[in-house]
Amino acid sequence: LPQQLATLAAAAWEEARQSRQQLQAQQQEVAQLQEQLSRARQDGERWASALQRAQREALEREATRGAEQARQQELIRDMKGRLLELLREKDALWQKTEGIDTPTPSPSPRDAGLCARCRKDFRRLSRRYDCRLCQGKVCHACSVDAGKQGRCCLLCYQQRHPQAM
Repeated sequence: LPQQLATLAAAAWEEARQSRQQLQAQQQEVAQLQEQLSRARQDGERWASALQRAQREALEREATRGAEQARQQELIRDMKGRLLELLREKDALWQKTEGIDTPTPSPSPRDAGLCARCRKDFRRLSRRYDCRLCQGKVCHACSVDAGKQGRCCLLCYQQRHPQAM
């Protein structure tokens, strides 16, 4: 009986020693897992912070872009308004000047070397034309080819053909 008790005690001691070893191994594993969990939480917090910062920056960029787009749209509206004003102004000026007839140029002997319309000096490279209607001397830019009638000044052409201009 004492020998059985000794074997049982030795087996119990061995079992206790193995349980202590398993417990220590499990405690070490728990410590490692807790350390990994702590690092994962820190990483998660860093990622969450980075995500919040990125979202904040994206919202700021979007707000800036929206403000810039609004300014550009306002500028476009202003430019369209100004364009309409200029077109109205041009039409008003055109209507004011439409009925004005400039007198037919009469070339004077001393101005024989100048265009009757633009007063450009006739040189070797600028050709002189005689208007077939008023007999004035005009340059190429101030004359129109009137077909069978020959060249005539713009003023005479406009008077003869008001629908053409």
